[in-house]
Amino acid sequence: MPGWRMGIAMEQQASCHILLVEDHADTARAMARLLDLSGYRVSTADSVQAAVNLCNQQQFDLLISDVGLPDGSGYDLMRSLTERQCLTKGIAVSGYGTEKDIYASRQAGFLEHLVKPVAFDTLKDAISRI
Repeated sequence: MPGWRMGIAMEQQASCHILLVEDHADTARAMARLLDLSGYRVSTADSVQAAVNLCNQQQFDLLISDVGLPDGSGYDLMRSLTERQCLTKGIAVSGYGTEKDIYASRQAGFLEHLVKPVAFDTLKDAISRI
């Protein structure tokens, strides 16, 4: 019954509402489109404040956030959303991937740390793990 399993996977993805925070408009648009085509519900924000505002209006299952944002950091955002109990699961996306960077992501509450450029299959695997 492979089709049956695939149907369940798509239902689970469709029920997963992702908050994607990325300040580079083209990157945000491309990532959101790929996630949408993969069956996820996606809302986007381009700053810490915009993300917080969205979390005040909607519920999300997962945060995917760039670490470098114009009005703060993805670390600040993850800490804030965790403290407010808005979101507790997140994937950090950064141009840096040293042990120190990965440690900082984990300390902020992210469950995964991906280094740009991120292959879409890598992102989907990280989402699946979470």
